[in-house]
Amino acid sequence: MQKLKVGIIGATGMVGQRFIMLLHEHPYFDITALVAGPRSAGKKYSEAVDGRWKMKSACPEKIMNMDVISSDDVEAVKELVDFVFCAVSLNKAETNELEERYAKAEIPVVSNNSANRWTPDVPMVIPEINDAHLEVIEAQRKRLGTKRGFIAVKPNCSIQSYVPALSALMKYGIKEVVATTYQAISGAGKTFNEWPEMVDNLIPYIGGEEEKSEREPLRIWGKVEDGKIVPATSPVITTQCLRVPVTDGHMAAVFVKFENKPTKEEILADWKAYAGKPQTLGLPSAPEQFITYFEEDNRPQTGVDRDLYGGMGVSVGRLREDSVYDYKFVGLSHNTLRGAAGGAVLIAELLYREGYLTAK
Repeated sequence: MQKLKVGIIGATGMVGQRFIMLLHEHPYFDITALVAGPRSAGKKYSEAVDGRWKMKSACPEKIMNMDVISSDDVEAVKELVDFVFCAVSLNKAETNELEERYAKAEIPVVSNNSANRWTPDVPMVIPEINDAHLEVIEAQRKRLGTKRGFIAVKPNCSIQSYVPALSALMKYGIKEVVATTYQAISGAGKTFNEWPEMVDNLIPYIGGEEEKSEREPLRIWGKVEDGKIVPATSPVITTQCLRVPVTDGHMAAVFVKFENKPTKEEILADWKAYAGKPQTLGLPSAPEQFITYFEEDNRPQTGVDRDLYGGMGVSVGRLREDSVYDYKFVGLSHNTLRGAAGGAVLIAELLYREGYLTAK
């Protein structure tokens, strides 16, 4: 199997660093370009991240010796890569312009950013759930005037703690969902050393997060019509999103009401059986078991269970009937693995196996 050459835009940030750790020995992809903004461009990667390396494991020596290329130098990047991952810290307009510039230069972009999540012909994918949305890439290429170039994005990290569990139960007609998410500080790109105010603290607000958490599931559950993704109109979802003093891992407390209420046994069976294209294809980053249910009353726990299947598995627990809604449960996902870089890598693996990503 021929490996594809990949660049990482935003390589010096926390998600960019996570991409490096996931990709440096990947069976499908080789890191051939590290791309960042003006502050880092022209430096050795070791110099660019000096004092800013946030991963628990040391950066591979090969990567540390690579030169960082400016994100503005699209032609230089194009010479080195077959496609790129994008994880930049720019505003929405700047990110949108950057990603389209790369796509129009015939460089496919797999994005970790939110800027293009609502562009109608850009697929926003959780590979086990809505891989069929990739078909809009053909329409997107027509709009962009490209043969190879396109943009695909991953959804918000927090929804992956509960959307998989709900997706497995859609056949029962989900009417209403209430979800409160308890989100780790790495979701803000921070560590406790950088954000000491979060120690022994909880902040009941994360800017823009509740809107994303309520709207993005509907796009995941939408349908492709005339080359565009049309979001679903139900269920009704309301959320609250809290920042909690945890390094990694987003947890959700979920309440759900159905048109046709299933039994607890049916729900557990559906969760256990739920799988998608990544499991069928045996993709390298795919968890063997997409959703894992814990019978113990005190599981899943963020510190104990976030790394399930290399951080790519989704954990669920405490399923029980509710006095107001039909059922309630808790869900957990690793926000910088399944929710960020790992989720994007899984999308790229699927795009590669489905023929959307190819060598030049």
